[in-house]
Amino acid sequence: MKFKSRIDLFFGTILFCLTLVLIFPLIMMYIYNKEITDQFIYFFLIHTLILVFVFWIYFGTNYELTKEKFIYKCGPIKRAIDINRINKIIKDKTLWVGVKVATSRKGLIIKYDKHKEVYISPRTNKSFIDKILEINNQIIIE
Repeated sequence: MKFKSRIDLFFGTILFCLTLVLIFPLIMMYIYNKEITDQFIYFFLIHTLILVFVFWIYFGTNYELTKEKFIYKCGPIKRAIDINRINKIIKDKTLWVGVKVATSRKGLIIKYDKHKEVYISPRTNKSFIDKILEINNQIIIE
């Protein structure tokens, strides 16, 4: 089963501000030079690549549960964790440091192995927890 990542206002605002920060210098370069120079083209390409990458992460984050694996994708990053390795899920918390493949706050911290964890933010925490407990009911929910 696939789960889309929830997108909240906080991260939407960050994306909007980043977009402005990257586009504003290009606009100013064009206004003051009144011509498209090689320097402008290089800046434009670099800024466009950065924006494409950020939007890819922002809109390309999702999670999938199969019978054996929990798979998460965040832009170019794709990883899988064996569901039997997951031992605890902490709900409605935000992880500020560590592996974070989420686009909102108050998601789920998935703890696996001995000291590893990953932070995700499915559209609804409850539906994700219900589905993962169907697969492995030994997971502790906090």
